[in-house]
Amino acid sequence: EVQLVESGGGLVQAGGSLRLSCAASGFTFDDYTIGWFRQVPGKEREGVSLISNSDGSTYYADSVKGRFTISSDNAKNMVYLQMNNLKPEDTAVYYCAAGPGLIPLPDDYWGQGTQVTVSS
Repeated sequence: EVQLVESGGGLVQAGGSLRLSCAASGFTFDDYTIGWFRQVPGKEREGVSLISNSDGSTYYADSVKGRFTISSDNAKNMVYLQMNNLKPEDTAVYYCAAGPGLIPLPDDYWGQGTQVTVSS
């Protein structure tokens, strides 16, 4: 059974930091691209960051470049998102997703999400 379980969300003041974790199981982790996405009620889901476990390449949305860092521990099947200098506009539910292509698609594997709230 495929599982993606996010953790590490919470409430933090603007300027603070959080580290999100995604624990993956049930698929060949090394062959997949893992992504972090976020969604605010009433808005479309937004891609935040991606990492290719096959070659280590990464992608960041312009809104988080220089503040967020994605990393992967292939030995533990874990992906992390270090979020620094958080802003109120980063408030959202953050989802971990995995797919065999360049970008995880809606029909690929998704976690249940973890809430991140940044207060001003």
